[in-house]
Amino acid sequence: MDATQDKRLFLIDAYAMIFRGYYALIRNPRLTSKGLDTSAIFGFTNSLIELIRREKPTHLAVVFDVGQASVRTDDYSDYKANRSETPEAIKIAVPYIHRILEAMHIPRLGVEGYEADDVIGTIACKAEKEGYTTFMVTPDKDFAQLVTDKIKIYKPGLKGGDIEILGVEEVKAKYEIEDPKQVIDFLAMMGDAVDNIPGLEGVGEKTAMKFLKEFGNIETLLANTDKLKGKLKEKVEASAERGILSKKLATIICDAPVEFHQEQYDLETPDFEKVKEVFDEIEFRRLYENLYRAFAPAPTETVVVSEVEVKQTPAGTEIKGQVMQLDLFANFEELEQATSTKSTIEQNDHLYQFIDNPKAQKKLVDNLLQQKVVCFDTETTSLNELEAELVGMSFSYKKGLAYYIPLSEDRAEVLQTLEIFRPFFEKEDLLKIAHNLKYDYKVLKQYDITVKGAMFDTMIAHYLLNPDGRHGMDYLSEVYLNYKPVSIETIIGKKGKKQGSFRDADLRTQTDYAAEDADITFQLYELFAPQLKKENLEELFFNIEMPLMEVLAKMELAGISLDEKWLAQESVDLENDLKQLETIIFELSGEEFNMNSPKQLGEILFEKMQLDPKAKKTKTGQYATSEDVLQKLSSKHEIIKHILEYRTYQKLKSTYVDALPSQIDKEDNRVHTNFSQTTAATGRLASVNPNLQNIPIRTLRGQQIRGAFVSGEGKKIISADYSQIELRLIAEISGEDNMIKAFQDGEDIHASTAAKLFKIPLEEVSKTQRSQAKTVNFGIIYGQGAFALAEQTGLSRTEAKQMIEAYFETYPKLKEYMAEQVNKARQLGFVETILGRKRHLKDINSNNFVVRGHAERNAVNAPVQGSAADVVKLAMIKIDRELEEQQLKTKMLLQVHDELIFESPADEIEAASKLIKTEMENALKTQVPLLVEIGVGDNWLEAH
Repeated sequence: MDATQDKRLFLIDAYAMIFRGYYALIRNPRLTSKGLDTSAIFGFTNSLIELIRREKPTHLAVVFDVGQASVRTDDYSDYKANRSETPEAIKIAVPYIHRILEAMHIPRLGVEGYEADDVIGTIACKAEKEGYTTFMVTPDKDFAQLVTDKIKIYKPGLKGGDIEILGVEEVKAKYEIEDPKQVIDFLAMMGDAVDNIPGLEGVGEKTAMKFLKEFGNIETLLANTDKLKGKLKEKVEASAERGILSKKLATIICDAPVEFHQEQYDLETPDFEKVKEVFDEIEFRRLYENLYRAFAPAPTETVVVSEVEVKQTPAGTEIKGQVMQLDLFANFEELEQATSTKSTIEQNDHLYQFIDNPKAQKKLVDNLLQQKVVCFDTETTSLNELEAELVGMSFSYKKGLAYYIPLSEDRAEVLQTLEIFRPFFEKEDLLKIAHNLKYDYKVLKQYDITVKGAMFDTMIAHYLLNPDGRHGMDYLSEVYLNYKPVSIETIIGKKGKKQGSFRDADLRTQTDYAAEDADITFQLYELFAPQLKKENLEELFFNIEMPLMEVLAKMELAGISLDEKWLAQESVDLENDLKQLETIIFELSGEEFNMNSPKQLGEILFEKMQLDPKAKKTKTGQYATSEDVLQKLSSKHEIIKHILEYRTYQKLKSTYVDALPSQIDKEDNRVHTNFSQTTAATGRLASVNPNLQNIPIRTLRGQQIRGAFVSGEGKKIISADYSQIELRLIAEISGEDNMIKAFQDGEDIHASTAAKLFKIPLEEVSKTQRSQAKTVNFGIIYGQGAFALAEQTGLSRTEAKQMIEAYFETYPKLKEYMAEQVNKARQLGFVETILGRKRHLKDINSNNFVVRGHAERNAVNAPVQGSAADVVKLAMIKIDRELEEQQLKTKMLLQVHDELIFESPADEIEAASKLIKTEMENALKTQVPLLVEIGVGDNWLEAH
């Protein structure tokens, strides 16, 4: 070993790495089951473990800022003054990180009054004199000034990317300078917005580089300002003193009061038990395994198992011996003994094998049938299940082990191969795992294979565990397995016209990609299955979400007929309406302008018509004209009403009327939407391609679009809609007697509420009073305050406040329930629906009242919306089973909000309607009766 190899010191800039980990997961934070945001802890700890695994440092320390950096604020009170407050997730993270470092026996450094930069700089310089090579682990560019032959910057890669090591030559090339110390002058000239270093006025990055080439440093520049010209000369001279101060602020101190005792920094073996305690507390499961592996001795190059030799090569895994002749190889167990997983496929001692021989495929199926749990995945030519052709299938039932079955381009041959695998797909007591299982289910259904028995979708499992997160397989693999999968784009190219097909890839590439997918999904199952049990979500998962997946697959495959002539006429009518509205708007504004230009519209409304003297502008400098901005101005001028109507019609025309015909499937002349179970955090289903949930139905024009959804020949459309389900469920969940009794007595709940609020007999309630009561009824569910209620009802703020107070006097148990929900969320970090669906509320204890208020509203609303979603899903499953048992030809086609749409043969309408109403109203046993309204017609508009 090189003598210098045992003198490698790594100094980690703690806060830079903590912030980096936090912001890497900002859009989809990592939450514990109690709602604790552990993104910053995970990001930092994951990077630390990866560093140890990859670099095997001999010496290591983590450096923190301690207190205020008075060495700089004494000179310049505004130093770092513009930094926003540290996010709460980071404040929470630091004590955990301290505990982890303590358990790992890694020293924590920091000196009061000095920044971490100064401590790192001082130790690096002292270590250099002792013959150490120091790596400063940070993404911060300021450290470039310290780089020498023995001191380097070590930048960890982002999102699994490569690390970057900056030595003297790299720094010189990056800043186009002769000496890394000139980085101080670079920062002094251009300033630093992050640290609030002022710099020279009028000097940016390019000018600073130019000055450095010409003058070498800031002092020489300031002594030769006569060589500058015009405004720049004036600005530089005027800010000379500021520039000299900036140099002092930008200089990292290398003589801070800290000693370098090398034995202090020796990398020791962690106290694994203590680390595990902290990891268990914050639910880091896979990281513990990675930590253990980081300190384990390096594996041997070759593993020999039975008669199989597995060699690790730069290209991946080379398998020699009987495995290559798999058609002659009966004992699959031998393969299983040589598996272990690392961070990417190139480093992974995996065993991924293709099997293209029918004899061997039959042996594989025999083996699969012996397993209790198997993961499978399909590879196809398209994301659209209706046109996708199968290219291959992969299977895995053990980490690191997977098999790939390539399939012919000839459909008849594919069907023959699928027959070999039919026993696997149809075996009832074999748990079949997949990620986004509905896709594979639908593709196989097109080949007359129905996946039966117990199923486990890892995408839906993660959704139940973390409804607000992202659920893509690649993302979950990186977060939970610390493993970066092969990207499909590296095989078929980026999205667009030139993107190829998976079928064109060579067999080895196909095998690695497909087998890896099955392997990763199996590993995710191993993580998520026990977690579902721990979180009491198994019943919701296996009894609701998984059966529903099959129901949705059938609905999507069925599709619904569209009347293109209806849409064509609607398009003409809307075009005429838009022209008429345009004429009215131009008359009211006094001039013609481009209705689709927010800039021109803003100028008309706020400069010419002066509708709001305090009108806000966007970042681009033009006036904000979004819908919420215009809504608030609707009482100021009648033009606003017409502009909003114009926008609604335009959206109807472009998004639905003109777009829907292009989404008709050419094979069956029907539209096939896709229902997503993992989009809405509340538990509601989402509809995509096309999105049928967002058709505006409060306007006559919006309702007209429903007329295009028609029944087939000899059939009718049945619409079944829950009446006021959320209000009924909040009465049920809160146990609010007054509300429950009104529903049980069949009263109009809004009129009943109005009678109680205004203390008048039910028959004397006016339309206005009922309308106001309705607004309060629904507003309370969504946590509406007096300000919003006043805006919606036209009441004054005081009147709205009084109405809310009267409402809570009328329904006291409802008020208690709402307070209980908020308290429960504060203690547990989540709230639950009737069926135990969880919604984590990480901001419920936030110090920011706006953020906290939003979480508090969700604490009340999420259980109500989620319970409504649970009831609709239960009803769908029960109806599907009953239709099948009674052998009816009626089909469920759509689910939109609280409404289900069916297509029924004329002779089944009565029986089907009765069945649907019964199952929906009895989906869940409740005190409050669930009421369903049934309608029948030739199209959705008539039926609703």
